[in-house]
Amino acid sequence: PFLIGIVLLFTFQTQSQNIGKDLELLFNDTQLLGLAVSISINGSHETFNFGVRDVSRNLPITNTTHFRIASISKAFTALAVMKLYDAGIVDLDEDISNYLGYQVRNPNAVTTPITLRMVLSHRSGLQDGAGYANFQNATFSQTPLPNLNELLLPGGNFYTPNIWRLEAPGTYFTYSNLNFGLLGTIIEAVTSERFDVYMKSEILEPLGIDGSFNIQDLTDINELAALYRYQNGTWVPQLDNYEGVMPTPPDLSGYVPGTNGLYFAPQGGLRCTATDLITFLRFLQEEGNDGTLDITPATLQEMKAIAWDYNGSNGDNYFGLFNRWGLGLHHANTQSNDRICGVDFGTFIGHPGEAYGLISDAFFTSAGAIQFSILINGSRNGYEVGATTSFYTVEEKIFSTLCAYFQQELAVGAFETTPFTITPNPASSYVNISSKTDTDFTWQLFSVSGKSISESSVAADKNILDVSSLFSGIYFLKISTPNQTLVKKISIE
Repeated sequence: PFLIGIVLLFTFQTQSQNIGKDLELLFNDTQLLGLAVSISINGSHETFNFGVRDVSRNLPITNTTHFRIASISKAFTALAVMKLYDAGIVDLDEDISNYLGYQVRNPNAVTTPITLRMVLSHRSGLQDGAGYANFQNATFSQTPLPNLNELLLPGGNFYTPNIWRLEAPGTYFTYSNLNFGLLGTIIEAVTSERFDVYMKSEILEPLGIDGSFNIQDLTDINELAALYRYQNGTWVPQLDNYEGVMPTPPDLSGYVPGTNGLYFAPQGGLRCTATDLITFLRFLQEEGNDGTLDITPATLQEMKAIAWDYNGSNGDNYFGLFNRWGLGLHHANTQSNDRICGVDFGTFIGHPGEAYGLISDAFFTSAGAIQFSILINGSRNGYEVGATTSFYTVEEKIFSTLCAYFQQELAVGAFETTPFTITPNPASSYVNISSKTDTDFTWQLFSVSGKSISESSVAADKNILDVSSLFSGIYFLKISTPNQTLVKKISIE
């Protein structure tokens, strides 16, 4: 793991001032309209905001600005499926037909059942064919809403053969929005609740996320960022340009859950803040250890595990950007085209997004305790594919700035030159912290993922750290004095 063998320097406040200036320069140089960047390293969290969320009213981006985060929403939808799986309500390897109430088959492979695991990892055989856009348009204009089976089944009003690939389900990766509209519909079918209602009550609120797949749930419509494209010398709003007026709620009294979850955009319709995304990422990274969702670490580990790995012929890797996927989660930083930081940082897990002039990213490191989110609501120059990766140029520049900051925060230090000794190390039952001076100090022990395990107490001998109840592995001991903060790697056997 990339954290092993290095000493962490906890200088977040000073470095955050530098990163803020660097991001501001980048924001100005790239001529973005609005930018929110949220960063968390070992539990130290900071959000940086630039530009405006509403051009006509000149309202700035703030920590409470909500963005429609586009495809990052898919990771939230995937977590909802995994929660239902953890509760025994669905089986990842069950035929999805059993949940929908009608048989769904790829006409090119009629004997192969399609499973939730295939849909979550974009290996269902579905793709966003010609009928998908027509079905989407009808979903938002037709009363009553069309049933999803009209798109999926031959003979349906919106069915086109090219929504199905020629390859058998489970054998080929194709990134598809339709996969997650299908998942939203299945969530409704097995819970008998509307997708937006289930997500709000069972995922977002327990996590403490002030967001929703239904705009009517937002606390303050003034906090919503409009999304823009720069056209003919002016910023033209593309979506969410409500100017402080909540839209009239639709009449969904006749809607039957489980018929067309696409209405609530499980593939891209979540609105939340950059900080909310850090909360979500941390939950996944720490495997739900705060207990807010009543979901086991084993299930979250399965969600993050590799479900598809590109071998050169087993999928469409989206111009080199998508080379590895879990269940609803993109594994990036695996090759040159999907690079976020240097190889020493290991895999970044999360999701990118793009829609209506917005660009978004939310990732955490598979080793260590870094999470970051990026939300952009418009670019004067549009978006060009990067020079060295398949991310956009502006993403590459932000990644480069963030990675330099991560390197500073996780720099190699020489603990041996400090006035402290830690013995024994490796340890099995206790660790003794000795100071060569009379300087007062406190300590705090962290797991490799950044979770605080224990800390010094006035009531106990602060020089002795009991580790007898801890699992074997790598931990980090943070020692704080009035003048400095130091971190030492501890190995527990």
